[in-house]
Amino acid sequence: MAFLGACLPEMVVGAGICIALLAGLFASDNRNLVYVLAMACLVVAAWVTGAGDQSAVIGMPGGAFVQDPLSRFLKLFVLALTAVIFVYARAYLRARRLETPEFYALGLFALLGIFVMISSTGFLTMYLGLETLSLALYAMVAFERGSAPGAEAAMKYFVLGAIASGCILYGVSILYGVTGSILFSDIAATLQSGAPGQVAALAGLSFVLVGIAFKFGAVPFHMWLPDVYEGAPTCVTLFVATAPKVAAFALALRVLVDALGPVEADWRLILTVFAVLSLALGNLAAIVQSNIKRMLAYSTIAHVGFILLGFIAGQGQGVQSALYYTVIYVLMAAAAFGVVLLVAGSSDADQLDDFRGLNRRAPWFALMMLVVMVSMIGVPPFAGFYAKWWVLSALVDSGQTWLAVVGVVFSVIGAFYYLRVIWLMYFDEGTGLPPVAGALDLRVLLSANALLLLGLGLFPAGLLDLCARVLG
Repeated sequence: MAFLGACLPEMVVGAGICIALLAGLFASDNRNLVYVLAMACLVVAAWVTGAGDQSAVIGMPGGAFVQDPLSRFLKLFVLALTAVIFVYARAYLRARRLETPEFYALGLFALLGIFVMISSTGFLTMYLGLETLSLALYAMVAFERGSAPGAEAAMKYFVLGAIASGCILYGVSILYGVTGSILFSDIAATLQSGAPGQVAALAGLSFVLVGIAFKFGAVPFHMWLPDVYEGAPTCVTLFVATAPKVAAFALALRVLVDALGPVEADWRLILTVFAVLSLALGNLAAIVQSNIKRMLAYSTIAHVGFILLGFIAGQGQGVQSALYYTVIYVLMAAAAFGVVLLVAGSSDADQLDDFRGLNRRAPWFALMMLVVMVSMIGVPPFAGFYAKWWVLSALVDSGQTWLAVVGVVFSVIGAFYYLRVIWLMYFDEGTGLPPVAGALDLRVLLSANALLLLGLGLFPAGLLDLCARVLG
């Protein structure tokens, strides 16, 4: 029964979901109890994930599920991230009387889907994890029942997500017809250049890429992302903007590298189109936004373009830089939305104008937002600079200098809307706006989150070496 170690973290999270639901049903003070149980579940899951030999590879019978160094690293990162999200979200939910046990249960459901996606080595388990994650996110986006924008965003997300899932299934069916297997290793072994059915396999590849681009939010399959970011409660936007991006990276890595590596030249060309369009539209559209959640949504699209550039740079240094960029982006997005939650307080302050004069109302957190914004621009010595630097270096080393130039040009363009936030915080009076206050745990964790971007910028080698090691 040693193979059960491969799915032990998933079993812990599944048990935690059941306990949280029962506690929410029968306990009188169920909000605090379910919050504590959810955090305890995250701690226990982190303990069982990090215990034992971190370099061991444990597979389930049938070969569709594996626990390896990469999956352990990503799971531990997502567990820590989910704990941060729960802390950030608690004050926001309480101020609006939205804190119910269902929020934490749905968060754990989404976490379970992410775990399954991270460890999947076959299309069936990958799809099960993807749908578990997606269904939880649909419900979370519509969590505020009286919100018309939230219901509209959830409906758009659901309809477009169903189309993307259908595209993935159709592509998988074609690949199964060509290769006779849904396991990534078998597909890679069968799908060699010049093999029979190569054209049909490329057709299946195109449908799978549509689904991957949708989950990332890459252009031209980005239509859902700004509306969902704006319409969902800000704490849900925080979740959507961070944890699923780790799952999307795992989806892209397992499918493109592990399964479709033999046709890398074909999917690299398609990813190039996605990446360039994402960089262009994301940075240009963000300039004209007045809602900070929509601005950060288009910013996400631009950052996704950089992640895709890492995959385009090729296996090895390129994939390492993509993993490094994904981790840094998630940390930056968590800090950015954490400040938005703090500024919002008990109101729905999600406009750029709500950040006017933040330096006078909350100088420390204006500084934290400054750190996040300059990191997203890519200014040294912050972590965002090294994330972009490694991607651009991988592109140059792989002989794709023109793509590196495109990335630099659009990064310079994108600096405008980040600098606008800094200008509003430090050079605008902001008279008549309410003071900024938040719970102690939120303020401490948010400060640590933002300062971590500076720490990883000053000492980037450790995380980069860890990314290289877990990728083998």
